[in-house]
Amino acid sequence: MPNADKVKLVAKIKDEIEAADAIWVVDYRGLTVKQSEEMRRLIRAQDASIKVYKNSFTERALSELELPSLGEVLEGPSAFVFVSGDPVASAKTLKSFAKENEALEIKGGLFNNDVVTATQIKAIADLPSREELIAKLLGTISNPATGLVRVLSGPAEKFVRTLQAVSDSKAA
Repeated sequence: MPNADKVKLVAKIKDEIEAADAIWVVDYRGLTVKQSEEMRRLIRAQDASIKVYKNSFTERALSELELPSLGEVLEGPSAFVFVSGDPVASAKTLKSFAKENEALEIKGGLFNNDVVTATQIKAIADLPSREELIAKLLGTISNPATGLVRVLSGPAEKFVRTLQAVSDSKAA
């Protein structure tokens, strides 16, 4: 029979999983204290947090929430990045940190209630950020309107230039 502390810890993990938009799993072995503090600071700036839980407790929380098992992703020591904000931004941060610090290994995770591999997380990191996508969308939406304004103002501009030319020729 599980003790009360373990039940509370699994409930806490379930709450964090439910609140997260994505969960990235990393192997942090080999990082110095300074490096792991830097990684936590960078991740916190992306509306995410890093927690270390026992893999078995995390697996239990996932099964109680009826989410897919992370299976092989949870082999060995694992740190969990619970993303509350933009998943792309946190994936970019992890990817760039792992590039600078070879001791950090991205193992996989959970995104949109689907298990993702390390390769898929790196592909997510290569996507444009939410702000970039919004800017591109707004640019795409405004382009036809800008073109329409130019087309509609063309005859008026031509008329004004013609009047100016007539005025200049009579003045001369």
